[in-house]
Order: sequence, then C-alpha cells, then structure tokens
Amino acid sequence: MKTDNLIFPFHVAQSYGSRIHRNRSLHRAQRIHRGAIQSMNGAVTMKKTILIIGALIAFAMQSYAQGVTKVGTTASNFLGIDVGPRGTAMGSAFASVADDPTAMYWNPAGIAHIQNMDVLFSNSRWIADLSFNYAGAVLSLGDLGNFGLNATFVTMGEIEQTTILRPEGTGVYFDAASYAFGLTYARNLTDRFAIGMNAKYINEQMYNETAGGFALDIGAMFDTQLYGLKLGMCISNYGTKMQLSGRDLTVQVDPDPSLNGNNPNINSDFHTDAYDLPILLRVSASMDVLKGALGSNLIIAADALHPSDDVESVNIGGEYSYNQTLFLRCGFKGLFAKDTEQGLTYGGGICASISGMNMYFDYSYISFGKLNYVNMFSVRLGL
Repeated sequence: MKTDNLIFPFHVAQSYGSRIHRNRSLHRAQRIHRGAIQSMNGAVTMKKTILIIGALIAFAMQSYAQGVTKVGTTASNFLGIDVGPRGTAMGSAFASVADDPTAMYWNPAGIAHIQNMDVLFSNSRWIADLSFNYAGAVLSLGDLGNFGLNATFVTMGEIEQTTILRPEGTGVYFDAASYAFGLTYARNLTDRFAIGMNAKYINEQMYNETAGGFALDIGAMFDTQLYGLKLGMCISNYGTKMQLSGRDLTVQVDPDPSLNGNNPNINSDFHTDAYDLPILLRVSASMDVLKGALGSNLIIAADALHPSDDVESVNIGGEYSYNQTLFLRCGFKGLFAKDTEQGLTYGGGICASISGMNMYFDYSYISFGKLNYVNMFSVRLGL
C-alpha cells in the first residue's frame, strides 16, 4: 500500500506536467498560426489594393489611348479648380489624406477627423488674372458628428464691352463671377470608417445674366490599419443643370411683319441651353511610410480621376513632415491626361503653436506649361 501510495502521486504529477507542456505547445502553435493568417490576410489586402490601383491606372491609360474627351460640354467648370495649397502641392492626390477644412472640397468625409474647430482661408491669383478664393470652417459636436461651412469665389475685374460697330469699346463695363456655398456634415461610423456629404448652392454671373443650381458631394474614408494604408472615394458635383437667364435675353420683336397696325414691339425671351455640372469621381489611396520614426512622417498618395467632361487621369504626390511643424510637398498632376498643361507641383508649410492654438501657413506652386504657373497661399487656425 505504501508503495502504491508513493507511485500514484508520481504518475499524477507526470501526467499533469505532460498536459501543461502539451497546452503550452498548443497555444504557441495557435499563436503562430494566427500570426501567419494575419500576415497572409495583410498580404492579400495589400495585393488587392495594388491590383485596384493598377486597374485604375490601366483604365486611365486605355482612355488616354482612345483620345475621347468631353471638354467644354459642362457648366460651372470653376468647380474643378483644386482647393488649398496643401492638396495642390501634392499633385492633387489628396482625397484619402484631407483632414482639414479643404476636405469639404476633396472628400467631405475628411472633416470627421477634426477634433474641435478648424478655420482656413486660401487665396491665389489664377490664370488670366482671375482671383480664386476659398474659405472653410469646421466645428466638431462630438457624437453628433462634425459640421462645416465653405465658400468658393472666382472673380475678375471689369471688362469694357465691344461690338462689331465699336470694336474699340462702347464705354460700358461689365464683370463676371462664380460662387459656390456649401454646408457639410461628416461622421465616424467606426474608428476606421467615416462618411461625409457636402450640399452646395452654385451661382454664376455675367453682366446681367445669372445661372443657379444645387449639387451634392458624397465621400467616404477607410483606414485599413495595414501599414498606414488609407483609402478614400468621393463623387462631386452631382446636381441640377445650369441655365443662364436675365434681362439681356429679352428682346422686342414684331410677331408678324406682314400685318399693318399690330404692335411691333412684343417682348420675347431667348432661351439658352441647360448644361450639366462637371461630375467627378475620385478614388484615392495613401500611406504613411515613416509612421513617426525620428519625429518624421512621409505620406505618399495617388488619386485616380474619372470626370464627366474629360478623360481619366491619375495624380500622385507626397508630403514629408518633421515634428508636425515643418512640411515639404511635391507631386505630379494629370498623368495620362491628353493635351494637358498641368504637371509638376510643389510647396511647403509651417505650423506654429500660439496660446494653445495651431496656426498653419502653407504655399504651393502649380505649373501650367504655356499658361505659366499659379501660386497659392493659405492660413489655417486649429483650436
């Protein structure tokens, strides 16, 4: 009995130890298996992303080869002028990067990443002595989401009217202007996925004629949490048609010159054609390569564009930042676009903290080939 009593605990301990060893081995194998699966899933996701971007580039190249364009077939083309020196310096590859008030133009979902309040004003002297200005303000209301207001102005100086009989000028001056006023809402549905919408009123004026319409911009952003990869998509300017009307389109005519005694001055109106807005689909991917290493971040981005009034194209760009205070940017706009004058872009910016507020000063240079270049400036205040 004593021998049995001694042997029995020994067997129990040996069996228990074997089970512990087997469990540890099993858990280790499970962790290795899970890690392998995650690595495989990450690799598959990366491959899918690369394939998507490659397909978009191939689609753009195919359109380029076909040479089919619809340039000049839409109204309110000022809606296609890219906003803000940060995005334009990156070659306009910004739809998955935008996280400031200019996101209301690039991708409304981007303002969901603003924590408190953010205000921005941008100015540039555009081609042909046009003045291009943009202003935006975003307020975060916590769980209710983020709301924003934005305004775009394209204005010009006065031009003297000329006619066939008086080609040197009539002494009458007129001007033209284009405006867009928007209200934006965005919200994070999860910690990785955000959506946003911008509703805007559009108005264009020339002398005594005006045209007005409404449009929507709808966008989404997704943080894959895979090597810093972010995806974005936005469809812009989906709305009503634009049609000019005004007093200069009213003329007096004689409905029947063959009749005597009738009124020869009947008011009649010319009706102009209605034109669609320039709808634009953006699909974007970006990645932070350095992820804060040694206080540095390097974002590389690519946007594929499918406009309703032009051929498809691709924009690429990058932004390097040091301690989130010094920024250097460059890019190339209009890859695979036929007969474009756009191309190289670059710029930079600085951030200064003043009384708990972050103030940003940004600049971009945009090349337009034969049309020279454009300088764009902005001031941004983040609370």
